[in-house]
Amino acid sequence: MDDLTLLAEVLGSASRLALKRALASTGGLDDLARCAPEELETLLGDPRRARRLRAAFQLGERRAELARSLPPQLASSADVAAWAEARLVALEHEELWVLALDGRGGLRGARCVARGGLHGVGVRAPDVLRVALRLGASAFVVVHNHPSGDATPSTEDQLFTQKLAEAAETVGLPLLDHVVVARGGFSSIVVEPRSA
Repeated sequence: MDDLTLLAEVLGSASRLALKRALASTGGLDDLARCAPEELETLLGDPRRARRLRAAFQLGERRAELARSLPPQLASSADVAAWAEARLVALEHEELWVLALDGRGGLRGARCVARGGLHGVGVRAPDVLRVALRLGASAFVVVHNHPSGDATPSTEDQLFTQKLAEAAETVGLPLLDHVVVARGGFSSIVVEPRSA
């Protein structure tokens, strides 16, 4: 869609002619986004339309900020731990996240799959795979926290990782790593693929 059509979608009943004039008088969409609220109100002739357009621009800015804040590459367990540290280490409950990667190891998206208590989180391999596939992952990593402060993987962590790796292999979506983070550092549970 061109800029005019997108603006018309956002503002609904606003006339295309008024929007065309607003785009022309400001020099385009980028300059229109920089207009002060009062200037937008004057250009569009309606305070509600001006507020709606400001909100749409702010949503776009927040989305762009989020994209910039995601690490471009997760090439190692340390990269995953650094991503997770600010989000998970201070929590008083466990959370398990899926980090979907593109073909170059760049982060396509991240989703919390499960929240638990102090000593565990209930999740099944299909729950994780469903999210990774929905995010369009070429490969994925899982990461969870240990509120105890000890990042040593539990027996349950290792068994879950093995089951998840086997299920992921079945659908052709590689599980690259399972990282456990805690105040005391991080650990990695890497699973070797099954032999054919």
